[in-house]
Amino acid sequence: MNGKVALVTGGSRGIGAATALRLAADGFDVALTYVQGKEAAEDVVRRIEGLGRRGLAVRADSADAGEATDAVTLAADRLGRLDVLVNNVGIGVLGPLEGLSLADVDRVLAVNVRGVFLASQAAAEVMGEGGRIITIGTCMAKRVPGPGGTLYAMSKSALIGLTKALARELGGRGISANIVHPGPIDTDMNPADGPYAAGQAQMTALGRYGTADEVAAAVAYLAGPAATYVTGAELAVDGGHAA
Repeated sequence: MNGKVALVTGGSRGIGAATALRLAADGFDVALTYVQGKEAAEDVVRRIEGLGRRGLAVRADSADAGEATDAVTLAADRLGRLDVLVNNVGIGVLGPLEGLSLADVDRVLAVNVRGVFLASQAAAEVMGEGGRIITIGTCMAKRVPGPGGTLYAMSKSALIGLTKALARELGGRGISANIVHPGPIDTDMNPADGPYAAGQAQMTALGRYGTADEVAAAVAYLAGPAATYVTGAELAVDGGHAA
């Protein structure tokens, strides 16, 4: 993958950071976006550079239509091209249906759906043949095990339709689009030793949380040469949550 460039949105921590580092280890130069946590983003860039690759941190709020698009353009301009877009950034607002406000709905859809659409649209403009658009979904787009997930599940389920439509839209140009559905993953947002962790782990067939590196490995597969004939696909990395 030497000489190729990837952009990972929300790449300063968790699955995003693990993905950025895995792609760098595989030979990609990697740009990443962040909203808060500038120091964490710069630390990921230093680790990318320590692997002998170029790194770039871009502050961009995917809820802002202009910033979602500009981040893609800036990454392509600064690093010379764009071969892979990983739509990782996302927010989760969980709670009873009656407690969700219009502001909650607008924010979640702006980040999880509109921002992903706009970033993908901008990436398609600069990608050549062999380009990859990889989106991070959720196991809750396939199976919602309990109440409180209406808004989050709705927003992530929309990405399945977007991915399949992108695959049809861009397939003639040799650009693929796929979506990865993580299960409960041990991150600072949902730690494996958190108050709700035991119940989430029990919902999986393997009875445990996954790691960010396990999700990153799936993204690396879809970004790499072994996945040239894979598009419009959903890849579950969920420990059997949907089994």
